[in-house]
Amino acid sequence: MTDHCPLCCIMQKTIKNNRVNRITLLLQEYNIEKVIRIRGCYNCLPDYLSRYPLEQEDELFNIEYGLASKDSFSIPPLTSQDKVSDIPLTTDTAKSHIVATMTLRPRKKQPKLLDDSTGALHSHDDFATSDLTSKSNVSASSKIPAHFSTNYFDITHLKTEQDKDPFIQRIISNLHCKSYRLSFLQEDNILYKLVSIDRYSERKRKVIYLPSSMITSLLRAAHDDPINGGHFSLARTYHKLKNHFWWPKVQNTIYKYIQSCRLCKQYNISRYKKYGHLHPISPPAGPFELIGIDFCGPLARTPRENQYVMILTDYFTRHVTAVALPNCTAETTAQSLFNDFFCKYGVPSVILSDRGTHFHNRLMENIQKLIGYNHIYSTAYHPQTNGVVERFNATFIPQIAKLQNAQANNWDEYLQAVVFAYNSGIHKVTQFSPYQLLFGRSPRLPIHAPSAHYTFTKPHDYFEQLKRTLHIFHETSRENILQQQQLAKVRYDRNRLNLHLKTGDKVLTRLHNSRGKLDPKFSSIPKTVVYVNHPLYAVQDEQTHELMQFLIGDLRPILLD
Repeated sequence: MTDHCPLCCIMQKTIKNNRVNRITLLLQEYNIEKVIRIRGCYNCLPDYLSRYPLEQEDELFNIEYGLASKDSFSIPPLTSQDKVSDIPLTTDTAKSHIVATMTLRPRKKQPKLLDDSTGALHSHDDFATSDLTSKSNVSASSKIPAHFSTNYFDITHLKTEQDKDPFIQRIISNLHCKSYRLSFLQEDNILYKLVSIDRYSERKRKVIYLPSSMITSLLRAAHDDPINGGHFSLARTYHKLKNHFWWPKVQNTIYKYIQSCRLCKQYNISRYKKYGHLHPISPPAGPFELIGIDFCGPLARTPRENQYVMILTDYFTRHVTAVALPNCTAETTAQSLFNDFFCKYGVPSVILSDRGTHFHNRLMENIQKLIGYNHIYSTAYHPQTNGVVERFNATFIPQIAKLQNAQANNWDEYLQAVVFAYNSGIHKVTQFSPYQLLFGRSPRLPIHAPSAHYTFTKPHDYFEQLKRTLHIFHETSRENILQQQQLAKVRYDRNRLNLHLKTGDKVLTRLHNSRGKLDPKFSSIPKTVVYVNHPLYAVQDEQTHELMQFLIGDLRPILLD
């Protein structure tokens, strides 16, 4: 039941709208027989649940906004004839109209700003009030946020910290030795390191020997601070520090610090290929040993109410079976799989599919046990696992689009013709047509001339010849598949790191629902690797203890302090 009247006809009418098609796809997951409209006043529960919950008192009346109570003043109503210039800006009236304007703003609290001259904190609403009462105040855009800087490095503590550092004190005590005098210098009770200006010069400059107790605060200022570092790379951070500070293994320390920066791991865009080499699926022993299954759609609804295409591809012969369906529910999937494939070609040994609800459900599990085949699933967010089917989807969609009518709603009339044309053509990988590998001969097409005479041989002779022909076809096809897979692996693995993780490593996982340019690319909470089957890894969330599977390309290792 719904109070949204257009929703009542969404299951019957032919609607050409991408947004409506997505809503229809979501509704297919539920067994909805009919959508009934009711008046909005009777649709109370969904209407209540769709409202944003008010968990606390309105923030407009928070003391930080300068308003003590809701009842401390009244807001005079404004009409369309009122003008701002006609309203006398007395103290009470000005405040009242400011509140009326503030109610139109988002509920999100505005960041506070820091006054450079006084050090006082102000909110945006304070500046808005000030602009109405006086023209002499500085605009809010020139202010700096209160927590803008994260620079907690204090160079004035250098002398004290050097006196506490045992390694520095050991060097100072050995400065009388010539080897130490060539590398270190002490001035004004401060120890300096003498470093070469560049690799081609013998001249040296003195830089501060930073004690170990101050390294973390310096790196935090040089990398995390918006002005000093801005979360830039190892090279930028190192070049900013190398002419001013030194300590043992400077670059290694900076590298480890940046590798442990969670924000950098979340937001940085990798300029390298994803981790992990290609692991092709070995070709099966014969036809229909392994098939891939997938849905394509939703497409434009046809007069026969078809909107989806269920595609089944044999991994050995590359033979395709396609069925036009009105929906992609579990019941429709199971019925079509049985009638259009099992009853025509037999039961395959293994079926490979994605983790969609139309494949991963209790009905399909029961059919699997009843008929006797193994149903395996691809890794989440990795359609390349079932790449043979996905590649055919990309091939046949343009062909259907070329043949359909101007209304683009009779594509199902050409579906079987396009599939037959594909099955009768030479496949680039196998160098045979799927029809040849399945039936042992080439198909007779309308363009072929009819035979003038027929030669009948003994059935036994034909059967033996067919077996020999299929054996030659299958062996040659298998060799061609392996050769093409090897070439594809060489191309894929070129200039690609094959990172290996071990149990206990900390990683961030890729966020596949990230859409905006400013959204994080990886999760904020580190997860622990608990199972290794490279390139597949099982990771566990430290807070919820939930187990998830990821390919190595969707993991980013992180060093924790």
